[in-house]
Amino acid sequence: MNVVFLSPNYPPEMHEYTRGLAEVGVRVYGVGDTPVHGLAPKVREALTDYLQVPGIMDEGSVEERVRAWVKGKTIDRLETNWEPLVLLAAKLRDRLGIPGLSYDAAVGFRDKQVMKERLARAGLRVPHSQRVRSSSEALAAAERVGFPLILKPISGAGSADTYRCNDADELRHALSRMQHVSEASCEEFVEGEEFTYDTVCIEGRPAYENVCQYLPRPLVARTNEWISPIICTVRDLSEPRLRDGLALGRKVLSALGMRSGFTHMEWYKKENGEVVFGEIGCRPGGAHLVDQMNYTGDIDLFREWARAVCLHRFEAPTERKYNAAIVFKRAMGRGRITRIEGLEEWKRRCGKWVASEQLLPVGAERRNWLQTLVSDGFVIVRHPEWDEAIRMAEDAAVNIRMYAQ
Repeated sequence: MNVVFLSPNYPPEMHEYTRGLAEVGVRVYGVGDTPVHGLAPKVREALTDYLQVPGIMDEGSVEERVRAWVKGKTIDRLETNWEPLVLLAAKLRDRLGIPGLSYDAAVGFRDKQVMKERLARAGLRVPHSQRVRSSSEALAAAERVGFPLILKPISGAGSADTYRCNDADELRHALSRMQHVSEASCEEFVEGEEFTYDTVCIEGRPAYENVCQYLPRPLVARTNEWISPIICTVRDLSEPRLRDGLALGRKVLSALGMRSGFTHMEWYKKENGEVVFGEIGCRPGGAHLVDQMNYTGDIDLFREWARAVCLHRFEAPTERKYNAAIVFKRAMGRGRITRIEGLEEWKRRCGKWVASEQLLPVGAERRNWLQTLVSDGFVIVRHPEWDEAIRMAEDAAVNIRMYAQ
């Protein structure tokens, strides 16, 4: 089986998906703008061949070069797990007659307004919203949607360029910071707890399901530098509080015509028990979410994704052993990391339940916390009991401190 994989070297987590493809026995043809000599060793070992293009985001150029490159070859799958390339991959599949998610279906996973309109037509509860292309359109939409509201890019990912606006003045301020965004969604702010619904699907059927809870909600974490955000997988998916969210997620997959691969959805649970759709992508969650899911069940979803997409099989056990919590840390100060306090003591307190520690070392330059959720690194802790996992995660959030200058 021959599989074209777009951008096998970037972002860095793509190394693992490339490795997973090779491990299930397919020939992997990579396409990216990283020079061959710059490919990670793991990626080079996994690839059968590699096409370097001038710019992976130049859709016209990439399409032309890929079509010429694969001429005479039988290509069985063409995949990407990076959000900005979802539409390009779908377009190439349509043009080359390769099975998988069509371009029209991919638009429903990429364009947030189309997404919500399609789900609303299917009778699912989505936030009231409107597409806007100018400040005047946004202000007019706010009159219809009402305050508080959320302003976010139509084709964004994560919480980047996403703002809660409580009144017209805050909306104008947010608009002044989004001049680089051509289209946005002006939508109802839904008050409640925020969760994920993640899957690996085989022809629209979830072969693997996961739920995480955000503590606090991403929008709060993205607007307060002092917060150490926590995301925790839920071991027991039969918990009553998750039932309606899982049912909503499955209906969303059906309504949007999902085929095979990862999905990452966010949903809200209001105080009155109502569940409301947030958004969804036909790709895995970022910020090491797949690592968390692997730690939840001691499995390798990088490989199982490849098996599901290429061979339409999922062979890993789906038993969930742990609640796995990741805690992202942000150093105090600017410049380079000068010291880390409390880490070793925290590790001793948590013992065998510490799954991973990947904080920036002393001497490393601080990252821009507004541009990456991973910030200055993270720790992962897991435990069979929810309360214990959260207790250890909150311990890390409060008592591990990083300093920079």
